[in-house]
Amino acid sequence: MMTDTEILIRSYYDAFNRRDFEDMLALLSEDVRHDVNEGGHEIGRDAFRAFVERMNRCYREHLTDIRVAVGEHGAYAAAEYVVHGEYIASDEGLPPAKGQKYVLPGGAYFDIKDGRIARVTNYYNLSDWIRQVNP
Repeated sequence: MMTDTEILIRSYYDAFNRRDFEDMLALLSEDVRHDVNEGGHEIGRDAFRAFVERMNRCYREHLTDIRVAVGEHGAYAAAEYVVHGEYIASDEGLPPAKGQKYVLPGGAYFDIKDGRIARVTNYYNLSDWIRQVNP
């Protein structure tokens, strides 16, 4: 039987895969902390929305093989998955987009507070991604 935290995390990824970003954002706390892969961090749902809009403009992604682990008392969770993507518009500081396809393992860590996601920390291998889109 799934815990409330596992249901929350799976709902987040289900919304992502449906490209229903408003449903995805609704699962976040107003002051969510987003730790960007190999970058800094941003605070707040509005900052996360801007990030999602940029990602949606530059990438078309679908996640498979999603596995979720929940910590004691449901305050923490981790997920791993496989990203199947297409690079559809050039992103700042990265190689030019030409519709390149890629497959990349990834993972995330979450803090949960009051039934919402309070922190999202995403990880993937940027060097591997660059090799796939810029051989």
